Amino acid sequence: MRRMLALLACVAAGPVLAQDGDALPKLGPNATPVTDATDYLRQSPAPDYWAFASFVKPQYTTSACSIAAVTAAVNGLNGLPANAEDTVLTQPGLLDLVGSDEWTALSAEGGDGVRFDQLVSFTEAAVASLAMAGTRVESFQPQAATAETLATLRDWLAANEASADDALLVYFNQGVVTGDWDGPHVSVIGAYDAAADTVLILEVDQEWYIPYWTPVPVLLDAMVKPTGAEHGVLEGETGGFVRIARAD
Repeated sequence: MRRMLALLACVAAGPVLAQDGDALPKLGPNATPVTDATDYLRQSPAPDYWAFASFVKPQYTTSACSIAAVTAAVNGLNGLPANAEDTVLTQPGLLDLVGSDEWTALSAEGGDGVRFDQLVSFTEAAVASLAMAGTRVESFQPQAATAETLATLRDWLAANEASADDALLVYFNQGVVTGDWDGPHVSVIGAYDAAADTVLILEVDQEWYIPYWTPVPVLLDAMVKPTGAEHGVLEGETGGFVRIARAD
């Protein structure tokens, strides 16, 4: 772990030094910044990257990864507003539209962050509040890192990569991927390189990261790792995918 542990999901803390006093690297061996691996985005259509990357903004508090990810997803699906007087939907703006005191409190500075089932229900509420007719919300929560589960994960990623008609949110233990703090987090899937079996995560934790690639088996490990007791009400929580799909 390279950050101080906290009782909150999505919380970022200051840098931690190794025992010899030297600063540890920004990313561990399981994450490659997008700036160091651009070939796939240059050579492939990568529809999700182009649809969603511009709408991924920093989480507005240290506990707001869920609202940041959902806001980016619905903005990417709806696209840039047509009229000059229309603003791009913000994270506080979406919270106001949904009108959930619970989601607002969980996302506030010092909030606990969300469980996986809450991410699903809040995403459904966001879609309903925006009157995205025919849009459906689906979820997949793997229980173990098995070969069968890994195959299902790849199927979800391949389907998502086929077009920009759906958005894929991922709830995962961020530290398994980045080599940093041990805690639950939510971000947006930006691309899937099937040949390399790597997935691009469009980070909302932008105080500390930019988008990075990670191997799909590592992402599965990050999904199924239970949250530790130091995270209070989130203890034992595991992750998965939440998919927002527009009407066919």
